[in-house]
Amino acid sequence: MHTSLYDLSPLLRMLLMGLLLAAGPLLWVGLRKRRSAPLGCLHALAVVTLFLTFDLVLFGAFTRLTDSGLGCPDWPGCYGNATPLGASQAIAVAQTALPTGPVTAAKAWVEMVHRYLATAVGVLITVLAVAAWLRARAPRRTPVPKPWLATASWVWVCIQGAFGALTVTMKLFPAIVTLHLLGGYLLLALLTVQTLQLGRGERTPVPASLRFGMLGALAMLVLQSASGAWVSTNYAVLACNEFPHCQGSWWPAMDFGGGFEFWRPLGLGGNGAPISFQALTAIHYSHRLLAFATVLVLGGLAWHVKSHDALRKPFLALSALLALQVLTGLSNVLLDWPLLAAVLHTGGAGALVVVLVWLLVSTSGKRPATEIF
Repeated sequence: MHTSLYDLSPLLRMLLMGLLLAAGPLLWVGLRKRRSAPLGCLHALAVVTLFLTFDLVLFGAFTRLTDSGLGCPDWPGCYGNATPLGASQAIAVAQTALPTGPVTAAKAWVEMVHRYLATAVGVLITVLAVAAWLRARAPRRTPVPKPWLATASWVWVCIQGAFGALTVTMKLFPAIVTLHLLGGYLLLALLTVQTLQLGRGERTPVPASLRFGMLGALAMLVLQSASGAWVSTNYAVLACNEFPHCQGSWWPAMDFGGGFEFWRPLGLGGNGAPISFQALTAIHYSHRLLAFATVLVLGGLAWHVKSHDALRKPFLALSALLALQVLTGLSNVLLDWPLLAAVLHTGGAGALVVVLVWLLVSTSGKRPATEIF
């Protein structure tokens, strides 16, 4: 059955669904913080939005790992409907034609729930941006954070929506899916800074060299996350199913040129031929080698952060998350990619982004500051 890649007819109903889902967190913050100052309400809303965005990243990983990314092969709805219920006949036809294919009733619901959650997060970020501008323009006795960061978060969530659409319409094109995941991590970073900004916490003075180390660790994490996203989007996890060897060798047969040809369809090379197993091995093994370097860099950072009592919470979070990443990474290889471990591995990378940004924003290389911004 032919279906248009873009069908905007259910767009208003999708937006309404997002508004209804976002109403819950907004109502909860309003009731909990009804006696608080406006800045306190904004801070609470930022915390909730950050938490739900992290949940969205986790659910996005679940969607990808269950092969549900094409559960509805059009955008923004499902066969031109706002829910899989209205598309049940089209889904049944597709599932009958290809029972193990990308379109099934269960996969359609997973994909659409992901879109509903994304729309709700978009609504919350829009509310944050509007509230930040209104607060900045209102008469006040104390300074308030500039609204530009909230605006940047809003712009980026719109770009993420475009990447989400391309993920579907370009049939899980690996480069697009990878950029979509990295974009989710960037959104987490923006919301983390925004949350800390609204919390108006104090900065901890640390040596400039430690701040430089934090930046280096974040850059290393971004590189490793991009590598991991490339492994996941190319389904290269099981190219090596043993550790520390791969295919019984310390250096198996690999095709780096084929593995890192970025602009190509899923499962195919640039010449249209199926991607080779040696190329998948190169993708996997590169991620494994980068993982060793990343563990050393982040472990070294945790060791140096440990000596600062004021940074005990981020130190503990960094140490725990690093251990989680090692365990889930190994289990993906040795236990044939269990779903829970794979989802946690993606979520752990996002949580590490949050912790490293937290460290950077809450420290100063010069003198103590009473406010973060």
